[in-house]
Amino acid sequence: MNKTVFITGTSTGFGKLTATTLAKAGYTVIAGMRGINGKNETVAKELGALPNIEVVEIDVTDDLSVNNAFEKVLQKYGKIDVLVNNAAVSGFGLLESYSLDKIRQMFEVNFYGVIRTYQAVLPSMRAHKSGLIINISSGASAHTSPFMIPYFASKFGVESITEGLQDELKQFNIDNVSIQPGVYPTEMNTGEKAGVNSDKPEISEAYNPVATEQFNAIGAALFGKMKEFNMNPQTIADGILELIQMKAGSRPLRFPLDAVAQGTDLEFINARAEMKAKWLAKYND
Repeated sequence: MNKTVFITGTSTGFGKLTATTLAKAGYTVIAGMRGINGKNETVAKELGALPNIEVVEIDVTDDLSVNNAFEKVLQKYGKIDVLVNNAAVSGFGLLESYSLDKIRQMFEVNFYGVIRTYQAVLPSMRAHKSGLIINISSGASAHTSPFMIPYFASKFGVESITEGLQDELKQFNIDNVSIQPGVYPTEMNTGEKAGVNSDKPEISEAYNPVATEQFNAIGAALFGKMKEFNMNPQTIADGILELIQMKAGSRPLRFPLDAVAQGTDLEFINARAEMKAKWLAKYND
């Protein structure tokens, strides 16, 4: 049976690759992005010309835009079988040098944007008693690193949403999965796509030269590993296809796709699940 898949953030990177990959596999793909008649008009026309893809305007930071997009799709197709929350922004800088407005801007996309799409799609999924929601988090979503604290905090939040809703939505047969990618050469990491960076340079300067040296060393290590392990963004699109094709109820809560981690990410996931089970057992004694 054909499935309808709604993907956010399809103008670049993982989202665009996923849209084309799923369309080629025969799924009906709703490619959501901002500015389909503006800054993203070219890519919107490119995707819209492909078989099985319909491009829809959506700004995940705007309640009305999200609700309108999902209402339009549901009226036309009757249901949405899969939602892929891919839209996100990254950013770099010292936490102290971020204004609260910049942090709020990041959370509006990465955290509140996910909640908005959930609340827009869940009534239909609950009515049909089926569905799959895939959230793209981060390879570091179980820990954090310097110079990207607001970004990782927002992705921590996505992990919390996914884990908690897995239990809340179980009675409706709705699966939730977080994909945890490592570092890939997408526009988000190469600098081609503008991020939400810190905006108080006078504070950043007080941390120098140590902070700049640390930041450059981390960046060099990450990009070196990205090249060493030949990190291909297609891996994420293929992983999403694999999850969709899995039998409902058999999907993992977390699905790491990070060759650089060399299995340590899965080891961490399993250890965390084991510790949570022990913690719950203590509270349920």
